[in-house]
Amino acid sequence: MKLTAILLIASLVQVSAASFGQRVSLSLRRTSLEDVLKEIKVQTGYNILYNPVVLRNTKPVTVKLGDAPIEYALEKCFEGQPVSYTIEQKTIIVKNKPADAANKIVRAEVPKITITGTIRDSVGTLPGVSIVIKDTKLGTKSDENGRFVLDVPNENVVLVFSMVGYLKQEVPVRGREVFNIMLKPDTKGLEEVVVVAFGTQKRTDMIGSVTSVKVSDLKIPSSNLTNALAGRAAGMIAFQRSGEPGRDNADFFIRGVTTFGYKNTPLILIDGMELTTTDLARLQPDDISSFSIMKDATSTALYGARGANGVILVTTKQGAVGKAQISLRLENSVSASVKDIELADPITYMLQSNEAILTRNPLGTTLYSDEKIANTAAGVNPIVYPANDWRKLMFKDYAVNQRVNLNVSGGGDVARYFVSGSLNKDNGLLKVDHRNNFNNNIDLKSYSLRSNITVNLTKSTEMIVRLSGNFDDYTGPMDGGAEMYRKVMRSNPVLFPMFYPVDAAHSYVKHIMYGNFEEGGYTNPYADMTRGYMDYSRSLMLAQLEAKQDLSVLTKGLSLRVMMNTNRASYFDVKREYNPYFYSLAGYDPSANTYFLKNINENTATEYLGYREGGKTLNSTFYMESMLNYNAQFKKHGVSGLLVYMMQNNINANAGDLQQSLPFRNLGLSGRATYNFDSRYYLEYNFGYNGSERFAEKNRFGFFPSVGIAWSVSNEKFFDKVRPVINNLRLRATYGVVGNDAIGSPSDRFFYLSNVDMNAGARYAVFGNGQGASFGLNGVNISRYANSDITWEKSTKTNLALELGLLNKLKVNADFYSEQRKNILMRREAIPVTMGLTADVRSNVGEASGKGMDISADYQQSISRDFWFSAMGNFTYAKSKYKVYEEPVYDEKYRSRIGHPIFQEYGYIAERLFVDDAEAANSPRQNFGAYGGGDIKYTDVNRDGQITEADRVPIGNPRLPEIVYGFGFSAGYKSFDLSAFFQGLANESFWIDAAGTSPFNNQTQLLKAYADSHWSEDSRDVYALWPRLSPNLNNNNNQTSTWFMRDGSFLRLKQVEIGYKIPQSIQKRLHASGFRLYVNASNLVNISKFKLWDVEMGGDGLGYPIQRVFNIGLNISLK
Repeated sequence: MKLTAILLIASLVQVSAASFGQRVSLSLRRTSLEDVLKEIKVQTGYNILYNPVVLRNTKPVTVKLGDAPIEYALEKCFEGQPVSYTIEQKTIIVKNKPADAANKIVRAEVPKITITGTIRDSVGTLPGVSIVIKDTKLGTKSDENGRFVLDVPNENVVLVFSMVGYLKQEVPVRGREVFNIMLKPDTKGLEEVVVVAFGTQKRTDMIGSVTSVKVSDLKIPSSNLTNALAGRAAGMIAFQRSGEPGRDNADFFIRGVTTFGYKNTPLILIDGMELTTTDLARLQPDDISSFSIMKDATSTALYGARGANGVILVTTKQGAVGKAQISLRLENSVSASVKDIELADPITYMLQSNEAILTRNPLGTTLYSDEKIANTAAGVNPIVYPANDWRKLMFKDYAVNQRVNLNVSGGGDVARYFVSGSLNKDNGLLKVDHRNNFNNNIDLKSYSLRSNITVNLTKSTEMIVRLSGNFDDYTGPMDGGAEMYRKVMRSNPVLFPMFYPVDAAHSYVKHIMYGNFEEGGYTNPYADMTRGYMDYSRSLMLAQLEAKQDLSVLTKGLSLRVMMNTNRASYFDVKREYNPYFYSLAGYDPSANTYFLKNINENTATEYLGYREGGKTLNSTFYMESMLNYNAQFKKHGVSGLLVYMMQNNINANAGDLQQSLPFRNLGLSGRATYNFDSRYYLEYNFGYNGSERFAEKNRFGFFPSVGIAWSVSNEKFFDKVRPVINNLRLRATYGVVGNDAIGSPSDRFFYLSNVDMNAGARYAVFGNGQGASFGLNGVNISRYANSDITWEKSTKTNLALELGLLNKLKVNADFYSEQRKNILMRREAIPVTMGLTADVRSNVGEASGKGMDISADYQQSISRDFWFSAMGNFTYAKSKYKVYEEPVYDEKYRSRIGHPIFQEYGYIAERLFVDDAEAANSPRQNFGAYGGGDIKYTDVNRDGQITEADRVPIGNPRLPEIVYGFGFSAGYKSFDLSAFFQGLANESFWIDAAGTSPFNNQTQLLKAYADSHWSEDSRDVYALWPRLSPNLNNNNNQTSTWFMRDGSFLRLKQVEIGYKIPQSIQKRLHASGFRLYVNASNLVNISKFKLWDVEMGGDGLGYPIQRVFNIGLNISLK
């Protein structure tokens, strides 16, 4: 914020100064007029517009001036020159003198008319636009402010304006001298090149299913990139369950999940390096060049087994030829919980606690006397009669966070560079007790560094060196932020204060006198939060060397690429804490309103910090790939070929056993061949031949092919008449098989070998020595039996797609897919106990299928010179089901998982609550413990007169959403822009944690919603939110059932942003090529039937809430 203010003040000062005349000092001898003008530009900041041809015949300048007005200096420099100048809005325009004024230099080829102009698009001015006189090579380019000057031979010529990504425009001169040109986006050419596996393809040539995410869509007010994915890309299922800094990664899956193995998430590749979700989360949008999501067999085949669940492919920016360009982004944001759980007030808590005891046992002893309730309500003495709102006592209303990113790019013909660095600082909502000399609040600092250097070793040889690292330094509470929120739910609000003030009797005390009750043992969440802190450090260092060799000398279109990279990932944590001193109330004198305290743990409490080391991890990965590529065009025939060899080696320093300590290794050979005829008919074949260490020799290598075809209907001649309306119509189809070796669990290294512990403490036995003494020995334990028949999990994928473009404004892509997955590893259920096996027997027996569709639409419209508008939307539907599942043969067919979704929950059908004890006694017996009136009544599905496991049926929608969608718009008027984005999901169910929210059980808090709606003797509401109150967890009501099942569907206003680009005149004074201020906010509004907490958190609503963020930012670009 300080830097923002300084820059704004500086810009105002410069604007003020600009109102006075500019002055220059020159001392030059026989210097070209062009160099003189450049020196004037440096001293004054004026722009200089001229055609180099015009200056060819100018004379050298000799001049000596001290602090002269710019007008006088220009007159001296232009004396006797064949050119003249004018000054317009801080721009010096140089042009030829009329023929009668330059009679000494009259040439036929000298242009006779000087024209000027400005070029812009719907957003702003455009630098670098090519302006050429038609049918000639004469021309120029627009400067950084979109302006140009050009001399033309006569008024009959035609000017051609062109730029990549925009439609070419031809404009006749016809006597005009000033032009204002508006270029329209080439909607057909935009996104023409898409990053795919091991290269790029024109979108018009693509056959596989690949979604590109705009980098601008990834720029949200968050330090976590994965939070931007939900609803942004067709084909991706994404959602966020927590808002805790450092633990707020989104969950995401490509086209859902069709395996029930341990690995169901996509492969993440950043510049070809396989990385983790956290590494993706730390990636800065400012560093990203492209973000692609690969979904079908054809697009992922080249990655072999690693891409079985889809691929996220990210490339980072490279340098470009030109002078150094500096980009700076500064952001400051305020975050607060979207929704906090509302708890009942302490008085209601005590009243209903007593009710819970008496409604279950009329002769029971209540915990809270009328005197305590009355005095607490009256606020007699908050120390003796506490009424704690633990959430307000422990958590702040908001946190302030900062983000900064700086990058520099540029280079020349030999070397180009892109260097960036960033710092994100995210703070938690926890309060800090300043009597401690440490910070127990969450303080996460994330740093990242990147250096991408490209060097042209020869005209045909290119080398790229990429170095990057990201680092997390975390300080926070001992048990994490989410656990602090959960402890609030498990803490009694009326037994003791969070701490006692130091009174006269304890004036010698130097420690915090934390509150507790009687002899202790109760949770004081404030003490747990402030008793210490945890530090952790996470580091990832990456180094990559890539070399590209053009082999056109052998045959045109042939090239070779070799890439090697290595990375080191490490993590460690330490905890520093003291054992709190707990005090409880020993007595109270109501007449004097004085109380007495006692220390209840003096022998175990400490006033100094102890130290505990946590987990440590260290991983090392080496990866290499070699690629031979061929691409050629023979008239109407286009062909390409690709052959890739890959190898990977990974070592874990914290393996835990012998087999885990050995290097993880994978090999692969992949290829791609494509053919297209006349840009109408396309054919593509891919294969992956992969080797895995996990399988026996006979199954070690797998071959996984795929094939795809496409037809660009709109390129047919018969389509000419409708092309103005339907500018693009394309059909695609792919079919292929992919393999997956990430089955079982990560610890299953070699399925063909038994895993034997020859010194197992669990098999310890005692032996006698025959002389009255004994000794013990560890035994032998087998955790896995060898099985040489275990093999690859295989998935057959089919994809049908339609691409449609209308009026060069609307683009629609629709993909329809199906997947059949076989050989899923499962535990065999029917193994007799009499075999004496100590480990599970597993086999490739499972099968599952999936189907769905991804649809996306984009609309762009330039309404006028100053106003533009765009809109987008996408919809993803992904449904899976079991086809073969190892399970008993049930008498009740509904118990089988066959035909049901993989994330389907099974439970009991809750009809309602029992009206009274009599109804409960005369209903089918429920075998879960004591129950009666007001408890949940379950349906006896199989009609056997009792409620058992046999009555569990599929209930609700899957726990993983089947539908995710997003839509939004962007608009701009002159220097202002506005955008909004909505995100939602559907077909998801979750369950309220009945055990975690059961009031009074182990001092658990009472939700206000439960207090307002529960069955009671006075109000026998059989459809109340909560059953009959109980001082302990009622196991009958704790069964998974439809009673606590909730609809997880929602629609959220995910993000709104307003931006403003400051005027070009101010940017000039700042020597800036871009200066944009913006404010944005996320998670503003949520529409859902569920009201207890943020519905996106699902069943984990007691944890750290998802955050609503308000952010102000600044983007500056300097050249």
